[in-house]
Amino acid sequence: MKRVILIFLFLPLFSNAQNRFKAIVKDEDSKERLQGATVQIQTLKLSAVANEAGVVVLDAIPNGRHFIRVTFSGYKEMGKAFDFPLATTDTIELFLKPEEQALDEVTVSTTRSNRSIRNTPTRVEVVAEEEVHEEATMRPGDIRMLLAESTGIQSQQTSATSANASIRIQGLDGRYTQILKDGFPVYAGAAGGLGLLQTPPLDLRQVEIIKGASSTLYGGGAIAGLINLITKTPTDKRELNFHVNATSAGGLDLSSFYGQKFKKAGITLFVSRNTNKAYDPANIFFTAIPKFERYTVNPKLFLYLNEKTSLNLGVNTTFENRLGGDINYIEGKGDSTHSYFERNKTKRLSTQLTFNHRLSEESSLQIKNSVGYFNRAINSKGYSFQGAQINSFTEATYVNKMEKSDWVVGINVLTDQFKETPSTVATLRNYNQTTFGAFVQNTWNTADWLTIETGLRSDYVNDYGLALLPRLSALFRIAPKLTSRIGGGMGYKTPTVFTEESERLLYKNVLPVSPSTNELEKSYGANWDVNYKTSIDQFSFSVNQAFFYTYLHHPLSLVTAGNGLYAFKNLSGHIGSKGAETNVKLGYDDLALYLGYTYINAKIKDKGVSLDNPLTPKHRFNAALVYEAEGKWKFGSELYYFSKQKRSDGSEGRGYWLTGLVVEKLWKHFSLFINFENFGDVRQTKFESIYSGTVAEPVFKDIYAPLEGFVVNGGIKISL
Repeated sequence: MKRVILIFLFLPLFSNAQNRFKAIVKDEDSKERLQGATVQIQTLKLSAVANEAGVVVLDAIPNGRHFIRVTFSGYKEMGKAFDFPLATTDTIELFLKPEEQALDEVTVSTTRSNRSIRNTPTRVEVVAEEEVHEEATMRPGDIRMLLAESTGIQSQQTSATSANASIRIQGLDGRYTQILKDGFPVYAGAAGGLGLLQTPPLDLRQVEIIKGASSTLYGGGAIAGLINLITKTPTDKRELNFHVNATSAGGLDLSSFYGQKFKKAGITLFVSRNTNKAYDPANIFFTAIPKFERYTVNPKLFLYLNEKTSLNLGVNTTFENRLGGDINYIEGKGDSTHSYFERNKTKRLSTQLTFNHRLSEESSLQIKNSVGYFNRAINSKGYSFQGAQINSFTEATYVNKMEKSDWVVGINVLTDQFKETPSTVATLRNYNQTTFGAFVQNTWNTADWLTIETGLRSDYVNDYGLALLPRLSALFRIAPKLTSRIGGGMGYKTPTVFTEESERLLYKNVLPVSPSTNELEKSYGANWDVNYKTSIDQFSFSVNQAFFYTYLHHPLSLVTAGNGLYAFKNLSGHIGSKGAETNVKLGYDDLALYLGYTYINAKIKDKGVSLDNPLTPKHRFNAALVYEAEGKWKFGSELYYFSKQKRSDGSEGRGYWLTGLVVEKLWKHFSLFINFENFGDVRQTKFESIYSGTVAEPVFKDIYAPLEGFVVNGGIKISL
């Protein structure tokens, strides 16, 4: 009886020592309840799984401090200590951060709002630093492959023997894509012809891509879209990288990057040497890859004057000698038959100055200036073309960030002068353009489910008049896992002789543009996309479906003018490009599968006649399988399909598949890699002859497929 009485006396004390923990596990961003999350107290060997409502309960917890651990696939682990008994009887909310948040939190600067990509109403695609380095493994000498892997983007070769190339977005010619470097338009006009080939990726932090009319952001030239190459900035931890790469086609790439931040200053330095021997895998006497030697030196100084003010000053330099054509001539075995060649000598120098000053917690001022010099000399059999371009860009921007709304207001001046060296041409292609611009942009968080971004730019171009460019984008947060963006805007392009059409002719017999006969090319465009992502345990799934349309009024076209001459003329009709892009990502643990499909219907309509825009595949499919054992191995396999393409002469090229395989073995401070590119050896020279006429006087056809075929490259990366 006494024992029974003692049990009843101590029962309240025993009960008070047993506590219940009840919580709801949620996604930190979307506030979605996470069914299946695990909550545990490891020291007590207690655990429970959240139910359909995200609710989890742990019982029999003794008094005292206990550490509670929360885990869920696709989310970062969370831990927190609680003192029992708890001070509240309310259900506790536990928030988990998605593992992908590091990617989602990437700040994009191209839209000028400096927002995270997930909160930006404008559809921006970001190639993050890790992806940039992976693509550099496959082609460390330039950024063509880096860009062309995105749906809706195509690298278009403009010379059969010199490998010159441009970037097309959504079926429009390369001149309608604006390429920036840290927000500076340094690749316009004459400087754009070899820009992609002369930009190694090792010093890039990320690449930001906006597809569709975007001239409102940075001025003329972005009718198809814009690409902003963001370079690395110094950090407290020293970064010292070396990259050595050799190819079976006779290429050698040597690159190095150094960056470090000190107390009041920082520095980055990128240096590279890229060379290639003349390469003719088809044995047709003409180079698929020209002989070239290129040197690039890009130093940049960062000054942190005080907590509110900073100043950056950089210099970009590139010097290249490129020789393509008859391989016998290049190797010193030329004669009257083997005499065709194309020599390109280029010098590229540009400065970048950025001054930042924070006026208050909400507002800041930025002043930017760049000056660029580009000299290019083209020599071919019996023909030469040489000229120098000097351009400058100056911009002042005021930013004010409030709780619900951000404002950006700015003015800029852009000068672009080209002066041709007199040769055998009767009329020089000189021009001198000055553009004055003013712009305003507002980003408004109207509600939790809607953010709206509006912009207006007014540009005045001497000799061509005024361009008024409105822009509107909206971000809809339909559900925690479902978002949608819709946007549209206007664009324009100032006419110059530097187009894909004239590049193919090496500017031979091309007459200059004139304000009296030519006008600004103007456009409008719209896009809409839907994005869904989810994860279940170790599986993840995301899909992005986008639709686009661009209308280009009175496009500039190169037409015959008699006597073997060519002249630029604004067509009376238009170019319409419409289509869709589909991107799917499937993930399981360390394995990821990327699938992409692009549909483009680009038409030139003039005087009642409708024609396909040349060299535009209507269908393109891409797939990439990637496996990464962190810190040990990287494996990637790629597959591409390009459908038939119309050529400028009305004929049709055949469709083709491309395949690739890359393997990288990693250690702490270095890695070894090998890449098998196009191991099916697909070449246009296998399909047909790429020229008509004789070897001495060839007339080259449009290039729509690879010429170099199967190439193996490999090397070493060192990080100290």
